[in-house]
Amino acid sequence: MPSHKKDKETECNVKGCKETAKRVMSGKKIKDAMKGVEFKDPDTKKMGLCKVHYKEYKRVTKPDRVTERLGWDKLVGQTGRDRQE
Repeated sequence: MPSHKKDKETECNVKGCKETAKRVMSGKKIKDAMKGVEFKDPDTKKMGLCKVHYKEYKRVTKPDRVTERLGWDKLVGQTGRDRQE
């Protein structure tokens, strides 16, 4: 039975890294989060990150993910009666 998954091993998209990519994510999200990092192909829609660089990405985006999960991002800037609950 044919498999629909690609068996292609992708390389980490960070310039100078030769590791195998463990995660493939949106290139826009990665570029926005990791401002000081150079990429091999910065115009691609999907970027692969190795274990080390994915861990760095998670560390950088943790505050955003926490506030998003708690729903605080909707309440920022709203006080008192203006707040929608």
